[in-house]
Amino acid sequence: MARIAHLSDIHFGANDPDIVAATIDWLKEKQPDLVIISGDLTQRAREKQFRDAASYLGALRDNGHRLLVVPGNHDVPLYDVIRRFASPLGRYKRHIAQDLCPWMETDEAAILGINTARSLTIKDGRINEEQMQLIRQRFNDVAASKTRILVTHHPLFELPIGQGNELSEAVGRHKDALQAIIDAGVHVTLAGHFHRTYAEAARKMVAEAGPTLVIQAGTATSTRLRNQEPQSFNWLHVEQGNEMELQVIVWNGEKFERASHVGFSLQGGHWHSRQLAVEGTGAGDFVSARS
Repeated sequence: MARIAHLSDIHFGANDPDIVAATIDWLKEKQPDLVIISGDLTQRAREKQFRDAASYLGALRDNGHRLLVVPGNHDVPLYDVIRRFASPLGRYKRHIAQDLCPWMETDEAAILGINTARSLTIKDGRINEEQMQLIRQRFNDVAASKTRILVTHHPLFELPIGQGNELSEAVGRHKDALQAIIDAGVHVTLAGHFHRTYAEAARKMVAEAGPTLVIQAGTATSTRLRNQEPQSFNWLHVEQGNEMELQVIVWNGEKFERASHVGFSLQGGHWHSRQLAVEGTGAGDFVSARS
């Protein structure tokens, strides 16, 4: 079993230092096999914010964690127009990672990160043709028993946000991107961006999506909350044979605690979910998960 912590939207420059420290402590105690951070490490892509983010990643590495990190739209300068177009992810590459599309395998899973942040958009993301081919190529030789996980900052699908039937924007060229993940046999997509926890089989959103489970992380440490959802991150247990569990780890104002807990199994090309018992007191159910 691979134990994966999925954090997103750290937002150094608009973060709570106590919550940052609490994530370090929680991860050190649980010792996941992999820590994934799906973008927006900074608030405004400023030098100090990247230095702080780099120190945070350094602390995680010092505690023995393997990391897979992708940038988000906030990691591209907004007000520094020259840098935004001349070197949009220059500071990210200098402080965080040179590789914008990292790859990692465990015995149970194969994980690919894709950069969706772009200079020409303020907040929306895109996937280009080269990245679509990379998705196909990377997963081509992965053993059938492994869970194929794609990590982006921007979700590939239109997702419910806010109240009522309001939907988010999907990533640019999302129809071509969806075809790429179908061709690659991607089982799970992990993303952030909207500061909202969510899990749903993609077939509930689009007619043709392949065997894909969409999992969104809330903001792990930002003070910019949405829909009254507290800071949180995802704790995944991934097993061979495409069985997995998702538990949301929620900040209760003093510490992180386990909240909603959902099991998923891939059967007949479709993900099916079941509610599992929550350890501890919990802090509410922030996951929408339907089979």
